[in-house]
Amino acid sequence: MSSVAKLNYAIPPADGSRAFTQVYPDPVTGEQPRNWQQDSRIVEIEDIRGKEDNYSLDVAGFQYFRYPAKHTKFTDEEEIKEEYYPESIELIKKLTGASRVVIFDHTLRRRRRGEGGADPKNRQPVAQVHADQTMAASIVRVRRHLPASDVPALLRCRFQIINLWRPISHPAVDWPLAVCDFRSLDTKMDLVPTVLKFRDRDGEVYGVKYKPGHKWVYKSAMDPEDFVLLKCFDSIQDGSVATLAPHTGFEDPKTPKDTPFRESIELRALVFYEEK
Repeated sequence: MSSVAKLNYAIPPADGSRAFTQVYPDPVTGEQPRNWQQDSRIVEIEDIRGKEDNYSLDVAGFQYFRYPAKHTKFTDEEEIKEEYYPESIELIKKLTGASRVVIFDHTLRRRRRGEGGADPKNRQPVAQVHADQTMAASIVRVRRHLPASDVPALLRCRFQIINLWRPISHPAVDWPLAVCDFRSLDTKMDLVPTVLKFRDRDGEVYGVKYKPGHKWVYKSAMDPEDFVLLKCFDSIQDGSVATLAPHTGFEDPKTPKDTPFRESIELRALVFYEEK
């Protein structure tokens, strides 16, 4: 079955300037200033439960798996780093064949009615189609999180940024995660490089322009033993593999009344394939 729902795309600045979003809110308005427009579209999102094996990381840009996490509390930031990070590193290595995995951040999302999500301590599902990293931002991440002496060799080998997304506490029926199949994406025409302006630095992500041919999918009612690997970047850029998977949270009109609000965690990891 499919859902028909609203997804928010991006329209780049009309004057040709580089798109930006100020991550921290304006102290007067409380808004996050930006110079691009949101473009809301009604699209069909296919439920691929039972057909997950048709989608793989290097072909579609994402892949679904089932494997229970040993850490299940997700209430203490340091415990997450001490317990969930190591098991997730080994899981990513096992599933991808990578030789080295470095997790550089995580985000807990617990939806609350009426919350906008600007508060970093109360992150909400992201209702905007995006991909987490541009090529330039991905290289910056390697330089930022790895020893300087290792960086030259690591940038010569294949590396990726992968997001491991998992529901916590209960199935993610409320505000599930929709993912765009890379094969339906035109990376030269559809992507909008967008600067994220933090107080102390700039990052860069991709917004996405609407195209009728985009193929959107989700897996309904993912539970805490389900997870999906989303490719944010791949250094192989010759067209032979998927390089990213745009994604967004969405409000599914089929969600039953009184469904528990979505709770999830995502890890972002640098994934290296060093030559033996």
